[in-house]
Amino acid sequence: MSQYIRNAKFTVFLLVLFMYVPLALASPKTENKPNIVLVLMDNFGYGEVGVYGGGVLRGAPTPNIDSIAAEGFQLTNFNVEAECTPSRTSLMTGRYGIRTRQQKNGSPRGIWYGITKWEITLAEMLSDNGYATGMFGKWHLGDAEGRYPTDQGFDEWYGIPNSSDQAFWPDSTSFQKDAGVKFTHIMTAKRGQKPKQHEVYNRAKRATIDREITDHAIDFIKRKAKTKQPFFAYLPYTQTHEPVDPHPDFKGKTGNGSFADVLAQTDSYVGELLDQIDELGLKDNTIFIFTSDNGREGIKRSFGFTGPWRGTMFSPYEGSLRVPFLIRWPGKIPAKQVSNDIVHMTDVFPTLANFVGGEIPQDRILDGVDQSDFLVAKSKKSARDSMVIYIGNELFGVKWRNWKMLIKEIDSKSYAVMNMAYPSIYNLLIDPKEEEPEKFYLDDTWVDTPLWKVIQDHLASLKKEPGTPNP
Repeated sequence: MSQYIRNAKFTVFLLVLFMYVPLALASPKTENKPNIVLVLMDNFGYGEVGVYGGGVLRGAPTPNIDSIAAEGFQLTNFNVEAECTPSRTSLMTGRYGIRTRQQKNGSPRGIWYGITKWEITLAEMLSDNGYATGMFGKWHLGDAEGRYPTDQGFDEWYGIPNSSDQAFWPDSTSFQKDAGVKFTHIMTAKRGQKPKQHEVYNRAKRATIDREITDHAIDFIKRKAKTKQPFFAYLPYTQTHEPVDPHPDFKGKTGNGSFADVLAQTDSYVGELLDQIDELGLKDNTIFIFTSDNGREGIKRSFGFTGPWRGTMFSPYEGSLRVPFLIRWPGKIPAKQVSNDIVHMTDVFPTLANFVGGEIPQDRILDGVDQSDFLVAKSKKSARDSMVIYIGNELFGVKWRNWKMLIKEIDSKSYAVMNMAYPSIYNLLIDPKEEEPEKFYLDDTWVDTPLWKVIQDHLASLKKEPGTPNP
């Protein structure tokens, strides 16, 4: 009889075991998933950081930011879109801005700018995989009800909804209070709760906000480290967008002007983040990224630096499109790697999805490609060799390998769009400043074919999926 009892108990044990195994397999496993800290600068040129030719040359060494390159991978041909919102869209969705924020025949900066609820964001993908998600800084992807960061996958947010130039308004002697334009406020939010407005974002607050962004992010990292839950800390800093006002602790510190002071300030804040990760014992299991949404501002008083490249943001030139990109993940990404292969902001989403075991959307076209093998040195080449170039809703051109074709250009003084009777074609290795397309092109007319093919393939993909549903 005891034999039957033992057999019955064993059968019950197996039934219980098989009941719980599917549940365990179905839930996202968070053990050993890497933490992610992503620092996104605002209108920060290619040539600002020491390892990109800046630093001391710009009046302020950047040893902390440079250390990410020493311990990881430096991309010299990392590309973004030509203005803030589409570039941030590309980061959050893995899709060109033309697919997400902009409607056919619609205004590129209308009331429904940003991303709709229909889009799946980087934060949502990570959240679905067991991550705590915190954003601290500038959003610029929607400021209407239901379209703030905590509506798009973030558990918590501190920052501003739009752009830093709005800090000029409260201090402007020409501001018309009856114009129906409201001042920007510092905002906070938790997922599932209505965002709260705090103090007005004016010039005084503009000078201190990046300090507060850093403090909120460090607090978030400390809290999540205690819980052992993997975290995504997203820090879209407000610098070096105009106005470039340093924190009082850094004002005059370099003796080389406000821009150098802000550069020193930024390097110090990044150093604090890196130190905190190290002190918590999280270094080997944390992906740390430093990059920017755009190249330098177009106005001369911003004093930004694009290094060897021509142009500024809002243009189709390399000074607009190429920005720093540094990534560190000790033990996974080999140290001291440098590559000039093309990588695009849209690639961040699928690459991080691969690193964490996340899923990418299958019901829409992603323009980003998975660069994980490239970054961990399993592949010597980038997973892409081309990209398209937009400003607003207008297609300006394409890059393919070391070549670039522009079907439209921008007048450097008036910003007028110039439709080219014949495309300008540049070899970016021979003519990195994009000065004389005709000088080198006649020997290489074959390059027409791959350049136009990239455009044709892109336009065909837009016909398959013209954009998100009307918001």
